Amino acid sequence: MQRIDRRALTVYNAHIQKLQLGDDVNILIDNKSGTPIYDQIYSQIKGQIISGALKQDELLPSIRGLAKDLRISFITTKRAYEELEKEGFIYTLPAKGCYVAPKNVELLREENLKKIEEHIDEIVRLAASCNLSKQEIMEMVHFSLEEQG
Repeated sequence: MQRIDRRALTVYNAHIQKLQLGDDVNILIDNKSGTPIYDQIYSQIKGQIISGALKQDELLPSIRGLAKDLRISFITTKRAYEELEKEGFIYTLPAKGCYVAPKNVELLREENLKKIEEHIDEIVRLAASCNLSKQEIMEMVHFSLEEQG
């Protein structure tokens, strides 16, 4: 059974303000992962936006408030938010805050194509380790596509 060192994890639940409804954004910071904290924040918020857990035009926690709750520098959270905005996942209204941007279909398509390419690379690597031919790989893909209907 795997043990979790609770001192290495920081969990943050922020209330997302909507007009009348509220949801939670969950950010888990692993201080021992080796992944920069700004990247952990960026990846988790991005993932929640893509999955639909965070909806269009929802207000995100303030940069300073998130930094305070996570006990990190506001520069770290600012960098994560800047990356999200640069990639079109959030937008900022001066003196109002950062909001989830409308989903860009082309951006989401590119994200999914990137994931597919990563999976294909893994398939090719695994197939080579099993000495599968191109024909056998293609048969497996065709079978899988037929199963999906």
